[in-house]
Amino acid sequence: MLIGVPAETMAGETRVAATPETVKKLKAQGHTVRVQAHAGTAASVPDGAYEAAGAEITDAAGAFACDLVLKVRAPQEPEMALLRTGTTVVGMLNPFDAPGLQRMAQAGLTAYALEAAPRTSRAQSMDVLSSQANIAGYKAVMLAADNYQRIFPMLMTAAGTVKAARVVVLGVGVAGLQAIATAKRLGAVIEASDVRPSVKEQVESLGAKFIDVPYETPEEKEAAEGVGGYARPMPQSWLDRQKQEVAKRVAAADIVITTALIPGRAAPVLVTEDMVKAMKPGSVIVDLAAAQGGNCPLTQAGAVTLQHGVTLIGETNLPALVAADASALYARNVLDFLKLVIDAQGVLQVDLNDDIVDACLVAYQGAVRRA
Repeated sequence: MLIGVPAETMAGETRVAATPETVKKLKAQGHTVRVQAHAGTAASVPDGAYEAAGAEITDAAGAFACDLVLKVRAPQEPEMALLRTGTTVVGMLNPFDAPGLQRMAQAGLTAYALEAAPRTSRAQSMDVLSSQANIAGYKAVMLAADNYQRIFPMLMTAAGTVKAARVVVLGVGVAGLQAIATAKRLGAVIEASDVRPSVKEQVESLGAKFIDVPYETPEEKEAAEGVGGYARPMPQSWLDRQKQEVAKRVAAADIVITTALIPGRAAPVLVTEDMVKAMKPGSVIVDLAAAQGGNCPLTQAGAVTLQHGVTLIGETNLPALVAADASALYARNVLDFLKLVIDAQGVLQVDLNDDIVDACLVAYQGAVRRA
């Protein structure tokens, strides 16, 4: 089968959907892999590395004129013209972008959006959201350290003692946990908050303090315990008290990293303007939800701004700032997913009885399957 790996054309996107490691494995399976010239340059992968792995270097038209096209982002308008009817496209295609899905369906593509994979044990190896969120959590701390005009660890010198930076992480998913781990390695004092009290043990295992809000009613305690291992939505009374506790911690923090984001929805507000005003001059907020409105209403997507003496970082694609490792993890996710859509004879198949395939398939036979 002919597999194409085009260069990404979306502004700021530096990742690539295949690496020499995964190209070599695809070649071993008997496939021909075409990589567009300079597709991996921004991710520190020169064309020569792909050639050494067995890939053919081609132009954009050659990379798109394949049976299977591997992408990081959904095809842009100029790229759609290069895709042939019947081509299968695999990538982070944004399953909530109805117009984009419609364009792919009308073009006769079979399209798989990897972000839509179910959060199950079987799908872990192809979970692009988790692999990229890990990178984002790490880079968020690096950006904070770069913009913070003090150091992270406590430092005792002949000239006096420098206090450790106080970091507050809001939202303890994959990105939040990685942010905690990275800030801890840098020597910061860390507190973390999440609407799911069940993550307290994970937070404490990384050396941070969980911002604990006591339960005042049986209803609150029952919701915190959850059902079947999953936390239930907490009552509003508990959420209101949690907000007050978080506001106190944010006011005392040097760095705040917000990670609350639900795909397809506007980001929830976690840090209000009043909370920003209460922070110390020189403090830093890194808003990982900037692309979807931000966890702070003062965040400007794609920009670093100074608001009320606080630096707000609204970078919208943190994994692209660590393109080499982000691409390596993403390419492995893609390779594992391909095992589900390529049969033993090396032919593409659409197995709708497979829960992962069914969840990721967003365009098929001229129709949009979800939006």
